[in-house]
Amino acid sequence: MRIPRIMITAPTTGSGKTLITCGILQALVNRGMNVASFKCGPDYIDPMFHEKVIGTRSSKIDLFFTDTKVAKYMFCRAAERSDISVIEGMMGFYDGLSATSYTASPYDISSRLGLPAILLIDCSASYMTSVPIAKGFKEFRENNIKGVILNNADESAYQAMKEMIERETNIKVFGYVPRVGELVIESRRLGLVLPHEVDAIKDKLNRLADILEKTLDIDSIIQTAGSAPEMEYEVPDLGHDPVKVRIGVASDECFCFIYKDNIELLERFGAEIAYFSPLHDERLPENINGLIIPGGYPEMFADKLSGNTTMLKDIRERIGKGMPCMAESGGFMYLHNEFEDTSGKFHKMAGVIDGTAFRTEGLVRFGYFSFTAKNNGMMDKGLTVKGHEFHFWDSTACGNDCDAVRPSGGGHSCMHNTNNLFAGFPHLYYYSNPDTVHGFLIRCRSYPE
Repeated sequence: MRIPRIMITAPTTGSGKTLITCGILQALVNRGMNVASFKCGPDYIDPMFHEKVIGTRSSKIDLFFTDTKVAKYMFCRAAERSDISVIEGMMGFYDGLSATSYTASPYDISSRLGLPAILLIDCSASYMTSVPIAKGFKEFRENNIKGVILNNADESAYQAMKEMIERETNIKVFGYVPRVGELVIESRRLGLVLPHEVDAIKDKLNRLADILEKTLDIDSIIQTAGSAPEMEYEVPDLGHDPVKVRIGVASDECFCFIYKDNIELLERFGAEIAYFSPLHDERLPENINGLIIPGGYPEMFADKLSGNTTMLKDIRERIGKGMPCMAESGGFMYLHNEFEDTSGKFHKMAGVIDGTAFRTEGLVRFGYFSFTAKNNGMMDKGLTVKGHEFHFWDSTACGNDCDAVRPSGGGHSCMHNTNNLFAGFPHLYYYSNPDTVHGFLIRCRSYPE
C-alpha cells in the first residue's frame, strides 16, 4: 500500500515542532490536499487541535501502548484515504522510554513504520552549531532523516547555512522559518482552546502557511513523503466474539479526552456508542448497558456540572444499581463527592467516589505506566493495561486496586476496581490489552437494561 508520509522531528522539546507542523499542515490543506495528521506519544490535545482548527483527520502513534503490528494497523487505517500524512514527533528524536533508551522514540517510530524524517533545528541562538547537530543526528544511528529545516533563522544567513549543511552532511535543507513571534499560538494548561478563539487561531495559521510557502520547499517535502516505502498491515485478531451492548460515552466540551482508537475498539467488539453530555443533557441515554466518562476539563465547567442535578442523580443511581462504569481523570473527578474548581471553590458532584478532588501546585503524576489489577473486580486480578497520567488535581480517594509501574521501574498504587467500577486518574489505551475492554462489555451485557 502506498501511503505518502513525513515526520517532523527535532533535537529537543521546545524547538518549534508543533507550530511548524501546524503551519505545514495548513499549507497542505490550503493546496487542496487530503491530509492526515498524527502525533507521537500519549497526546489528546494536538489531534483535537488539528481536527477542529486545521480540519485534518488526526490520530496518534505510540509504541509503548502497542507493538509494531498494531501500530501499523492503526496508522494505515487512519492514513489510507489521504494524499499525505504528516507526523509530529515528541521530545527529541532519540528520546525514548528511559534516559538511555530510544524505544518508542520518534527515531524508533520512524524506523519501524518507514517514516522519512525532517529534523527541525532551532537557530535562534546559534548558526554554525547547526551543522554538527545535523551531522551528528544523521550519523548517530542508521535512520530515516532526509533533511533539515532551520527554525528562527535570518534570511540573510540562510543561503550560506544551506550550502554548508548540504556540503558537510549530504542531506537536504528544505528551507527555513523566520522569527514569527506574532504568530506563535500561546499554550495553556492542557492546551485548552475555546470555540470563540478558533477563528483567530485559523487566521494565524493561514498567515504562517503563507510564509512557509515562501521559505520552505513544500514541493520537495511532498516529494520526500511520496518516497516512503510501501506499507502493509494486518487487522489484529481480537480473540473474542462480539458483545452486543449499548454504551453511553460522555462527550462534550468538558469531557473530550478519549482516544478515537478506544471507540473504534469498542465498536469492533460489537458495542453501539450512545454519546451524551453531562453538561447539557438532563439524563443518561435510554437503554444503555454501561457508561464511560473520559477525562477533560471538569474544573472549568464545575458550576454547570454541579447544577445539572438530574444528570448527577441519574449517574449516581445507575452505578449504585450495578451499571458498569469506566471513568478516567476528569471523569473520575466528576464521580467524587466534590471537587475544587480553578478558583478554589468546591462543588458537589455525583457522589459515586467517597472523596474530594483538589488542586495541587503542579503535575501530580506524569508519564507512561502499566496498570495491573491487584484484585478481582471489573478488571480481573493480574490483568495489565497500559496508559498514562497527566494531571494537576489529586484526590483523597485515588484508589489502591492497581499497581502502576513505569517503564523504567518504580510506581504507585491507584484505581478503584470493583464489580462494576474501574475508575482513577490514568488515561487508558484499550488496544494495549483488548481483554480489558472486552471484560467491561461482558459485564455490561449482564446489566438489567
